[in-house]
This record gives sequence, structure tokens and C-alpha cells, in this order.
Amino acid sequence: MVAAWPRELWNNWSIQILVLLSLGLQVALFLFAGIRRRGAHSVLRFFLWLAYQLADYTATYALGHLSLKGAPRDQPIVAFWAPFLLLHLGGPDNITAYSLEDNKLWKRHLLSAILQMSGAVYVLYEHVVDRGALLRLASALMFAIGAVKYWERTWALMGGNLDDIRGSIKKQPAAMHGHFHPHDKVFKDGDFDEESLVRRAHSLFHICKRAMVDYPVMEDDSHGQDTTKLIGEVRLWRLMETELSLMYDMLYTKAPVISTCFGYLVRLISPIAIVASLLLFKFIDKNAHRRVDVNITYVLYGGALFMEMTSLLNALGSSWAFAFLSTTSWHWLRYAALCNERWDRLRRVVACLHHLVRVGGGSRYRSRRWSYTMGQYNMLHYCTRSNSALTRPLLGSLAKKVGLGLNELWNRKHFSWVIDMPDHVKDSISEHMKKMYNAGGVNSLGMLKNRWGEEPLAREELLEEGSIFKDSLGVEFQECIIIWHIGTDVFLAKSEQAKEDDVKAIKIISNYMMYLLVDQPDMLPGLSQNRLYQLTCESLVKTWRSTHRRRNMNSGATLKNLFRLHDDADSNSRATDRDELAEKLYDEYESKSFMYDSPRLSYVAQLAKELLAMEKGGTVDPVKLVREVWTDILVYAGNKCSRKFHAEKLNSGGELTTILWLMAEHFYQIYLGSLVKRKKKGNDLAGEGISHPGR
Repeated sequence: MVAAWPRELWNNWSIQILVLLSLGLQVALFLFAGIRRRGAHSVLRFFLWLAYQLADYTATYALGHLSLKGAPRDQPIVAFWAPFLLLHLGGPDNITAYSLEDNKLWKRHLLSAILQMSGAVYVLYEHVVDRGALLRLASALMFAIGAVKYWERTWALMGGNLDDIRGSIKKQPAAMHGHFHPHDKVFKDGDFDEESLVRRAHSLFHICKRAMVDYPVMEDDSHGQDTTKLIGEVRLWRLMETELSLMYDMLYTKAPVISTCFGYLVRLISPIAIVASLLLFKFIDKNAHRRVDVNITYVLYGGALFMEMTSLLNALGSSWAFAFLSTTSWHWLRYAALCNERWDRLRRVVACLHHLVRVGGGSRYRSRRWSYTMGQYNMLHYCTRSNSALTRPLLGSLAKKVGLGLNELWNRKHFSWVIDMPDHVKDSISEHMKKMYNAGGVNSLGMLKNRWGEEPLAREELLEEGSIFKDSLGVEFQECIIIWHIGTDVFLAKSEQAKEDDVKAIKIISNYMMYLLVDQPDMLPGLSQNRLYQLTCESLVKTWRSTHRRRNMNSGATLKNLFRLHDDADSNSRATDRDELAEKLYDEYESKSFMYDSPRLSYVAQLAKELLAMEKGGTVDPVKLVREVWTDILVYAGNKCSRKFHAEKLNSGGELTTILWLMAEHFYQIYLGSLVKRKKKGNDLAGEGISHPGR
């Protein structure tokens, strides 16, 4: 009897449950899709991914349930829900794709859309078409809206594919948003107010869009815009964040589809059509229908009207609407909306509503900003971990027993951490990029001329053949990161003159690059060096355990450790362990050559030895040199990383390397602008610099 109850419930109410679940998932996606813009906890991202997957599966299954099983002949109101399921399959405007791969599968989605719409037509024909003119007309209105919104999503997926973006760029001018609002505010040092910053980002967005698909802006594409001036007036860090948020809109939302004449027309008509269908349904004789099905229909109408009204307000008050109005050929519309400030008033109303309802992404401005967080991972920290079963966290022990890659995943997450990016690190990166572009460190395609880390070493004449500095850069990029990461820790552990701020900046960048190598290897150029990483870790662990005596933990600390999710990298004991291992590495490998079971550790010790010798009597400041080498490695990683992986990372908050890559593209546009001015005016480019490169 107990087992029969769920089956009876499902047999009698399955379609009702599925339809209400589909609506609930749509509302959840609408409210929480924005958490991806600035990054979110992995648990929240998992639930969002689950809702994204279930939303399609639920609506598709419910529609198939109606098509195959059919609604009872005496309950056509159940069949009337088919158009609402099409509307759900169209999804909310703020999420079309969860990952870049979804955009690549747009052809499969198109086929699915054709089949689902055919199924909805079949259901309506079988159970609704002969049930009265009012119900037929109400169904037709909802079907039209559902079919259009479903087609819009397919269009957005197709338009978010990088290959399609590259093809569309060839058919349109580069600078599409050259209009500036009369009330744009520019404060001292290029500090825009947020509204003006978004408009400037739209004006320069063609640089980001073309760079993302490797279709650069050429000097004859400017269409009268002074790109150098437009970029030089703005703080570049803030501008890059805003442009990348617009790129997120293009890849993962319906923004490009909405910001067209057709898109705005659909959003104006759809609420009217839903209200008209609701009124028609109101006058239908409902005595023959179950009251619960009638109530569910009203709930579906309410959900559809809420979603479409919100979509209309968001579309009209979006910055994409400003870009559309700025370039429309309907001059009367541009004058009525922008010059008479009608759009500005609407924008402020929408902004107030967003401010009142801060769900899944915060305010409209904050959601367009980067989180300014950097992942951190330290090899010495990982290799000095306790290997005792008594002190290992329970989840770590479980992951090790289960296997299937869970142990590696646990180690990556457990021994990594996240920090807020300090201002002095940002300033150091900006200053390095300024020097690089002023010195002509890029070729005619905007790519760096030198290999990773070479520019600061060559400046100090430290790259002669046979030099440890030349060998330490490695054959592959990730090999260089491993050598310099460990060598930096060894040098700083033995250094007596390094300043605290310099040490902090160096460790942050070094740990960040190691974090990318371990947790985000796709964000780095070149071949993966996982085997070298594993062999090096084994050597470090062997060195550590050969002489280190395990510390006894009290019962309280042991119990706390069992339930710990992250290893505390800031504890004094762990910092002492890292320094102790660094000292042992220096003593053991200082005079050794290459060894197969400990590859590259001899380079590590020799690199640290050379840096320490500079500190004692050299003309080069080794701490400054190490900081500049790491900064050069960081900038190189952003410049050489695949554009595809930059685009993929936008759906989880973005990475520092992506911002630096886009900043380099804007520096390149300044460089091109300088060349154009030199051709036109005959000025000497050698005496010119880059405006505001550090901001």
C-alpha cells in the first residue's frame, strides 16, 4: 500500500507536477543566473547548473508526455499547457547557454525546437482545436509567443558561437557605437561615473569582440573615431571589466537578440498577447474542467506575464538599448529617446527596481565588475601536508578511497585558496605593461615579441648562453612556472633584505600562476607539464619526510582537522614548514646536476643561489628582478592564452589573465592610432607615450 501511493500520485498528477516544476525552474534561472558574472561558490554554481539542465529536460518531458500519452478528451485544458511549455523552453533572457559548448550545439537545439513545436501543434490539434473558438484563439496567441521565444533562444545560441561572431563581424563596421551621451561625466584622472563608463564600454566594445575571435581592428575600421582618445580618457581596469561583462552578455544571454528591432518588438507585443489570451481564457466555460487544473493555468499565466513584463523593462532600460538607440537609422526615435531624456528616466526607474531586488548578481553596476580575487596554490605548502590517516580530513580520506580522480580534485581544492587582489600588485602589473608597450615589445599583430620572462632578464643582460637564468625559463611555459615558483620560495626563505610588500607581491603572482597550472591549465599557453609537476611533487614530499618529524596534535586540533574543508595557508606552523622545506631543497640540490627522479630541482637551487649572490654584492636588485620576471610571465600567459578559453572563463567570473589580455588589445589600438597619426601628420612616434596605461 505504501509503495502504491507514489505511483498513484504520479499516474494522476504527473503532468501537473511537471508543468509547475518547469515554471519553478524558469523563475529560479531568472533570479539566480547572474551569480556567474562575478564568480560564485561551487555549490551555488552546481545548483544553477542543475536548474539549467532540469529546466530543458522537464519541459521537454512534459511536452512529450502530452504528445504521446495525450490529455484526456474531457480535459482539453491540460493540453492547453503545451504552449506554456514552449515558452519555458525559450528560457529567461539572462541565460541562454551555461557554457560555450552549448552555443556550438545550436544546430542540435534548432532540430529540437522544430520537434518540440511540432509536438505542441499536434497536442493542440488533437485536444483543443475542436473545443471552441475562444480556447483556440487563446491557444494560438500563447503558441505564437512560445514559438517565437523558443526560436529566439536558438538564435542567441547561434549568435553566441565564436565562429558565427567572426562571420558577422565581416559584414558590419567595427565601430558601431560611436555616439556619446550629452550627460557623460568624466572626473579627474579619467574616472568616469558608472553610467558613463558603461556607455564608453559600448563605444569601444568592437575591440573586445574582434579580439575575442582573432579578427583585429585595422586602422581603416575606425570610421572617424579617435580610438586613442577614447581609451586614454578612461581607467583601463574598470573599462576592461565592463567590456568583458558585455562580452558575457553576447555569449551567454539573449542581449544581442534583444537589442534589435525584432527583439524589442517581441517584448512589446508578448505581454499584450499574454493578457489577451488570459482574457479569452477568462470567458471560457470552465464547469467541465477540474478546479485544480484551472488554478494551475492561472498560475502559468501569472508566471508568463511576470517574466515577460520583467523582460520588457530590463530590455528597454538596458545599456544595450542605449547602443541600439545610438546607431538606429530612425533619427526621430534617437531624438525622442536620447535627446529628450525619456530613455534616461526609464533607465533610472529600472535601476531603482534592480536596487530593491538584489538577487543573483547584485546591482546593475556591481554585476559588471570583476571580483578582484586571485586563486592561490603553493607547491611547498601542498608537499608539507600531513599524510597521517589520523589527521587527514574525512572528505579527503573518502575521496582517496573512492578514487576516479576525486583525490586529485580534493587536493586541488583543499590546498588552494582565494585572496583579494592588493592594489600594489595591480600597480606593479600596470607599470610593467606600460614599459613593455612604450619599448615596442609587441609585433605588428599585437603579440609579445619575447618569450616568457625574457624581457626583464634581457634588460639586465642576464640571458647569455649557459646562464642559469636562461635555463630556468625552460623549454615549455609551464616548466618555467614550476622552476621559478619553487626557486622563488627558496630565495625568499633565505633572503635577508627583501621587503615585506615586495615579498607579498611576488608570492601572490607566483602562487596565482601555480594555481592556474594546477586548477586551470587551459588558461595557460603551451603543452601541459602534468608529469613534470607530479614528479616534482614526489621529490619534494620525499625530501620533506626524510628529515621532518611529525608534530603531535592535541585532541581538539585533531577533531577540528577532521572536518576542515581548506588547509590554512596563513598559519604560522604551515609557513614554518614551507620555509624549512625550502632550506632543505637549497642544501640538498645546490651542487647536484639533473636527476630523473627530481627533475629541474637542481635548476631551482642554482637559481636561488644566483639570486642570493646578487643580493650580497650585485648591481641588480634581485627582488625587483624576480617581481618583474613574474609579472612578465603573467602578462605573457594572458597574451598567449587561447581566445576560446578566455571566453569560457567569463561564465565563472573571469580571470586576471583575461583582463590583462584585453588591456593589451587596447594598448595595441593606441599603438595603431599613433601610427595613423604619424602617417597623417608626420610626427615622430618615438617621442610619444601611452596615455593612462596604468589605470
